Amino acid sequence: PAHARMILDVWKDWDDNAFDRHNYMADTLTMILPDGSVTKGMAANLEGAKKYRGSLTSSKSTVDAWIPLRSTDRNEDWVAIWGNETDTHADGTVDKREIQEIWRINKDGKIDYMKQYSGKSPMPK
Repeated sequence: PAHARMILDVWKDWDDNAFDRHNYMADTLTMILPDGSVTKGMAANLEGAKKYRGSLTSSKSTVDAWIPLRSTDRNEDWVAIWGNETDTHADGTVDKREIQEIWRINKDGKIDYMKQYSGKSPMPK
């Protein structure tokens, strides 16, 4: 449950544009985004997240489900999360997408890996 709480906190930090609120990321953090781009290192990931999130006037996430997982063959802790994100850009355009992410928590209790999958959500009329 504590690992799932970490990931829920990270989602809230994204919405609030408050990346310095928690210290959950490992220095060795690797993130893989839906377009296939890979960013390595905590500093590079935080810089990229702050830059992109800073370009949005708002971001609102809703969580559909999450589950903490234990990989017994690899001795690893993971959290899988599913939800939706609605982003409003500076020009007023709105994007809504469905998201699935897998997060790995290392032996020190820090997030060291995240892979995100996403697809466009139908916009409500």
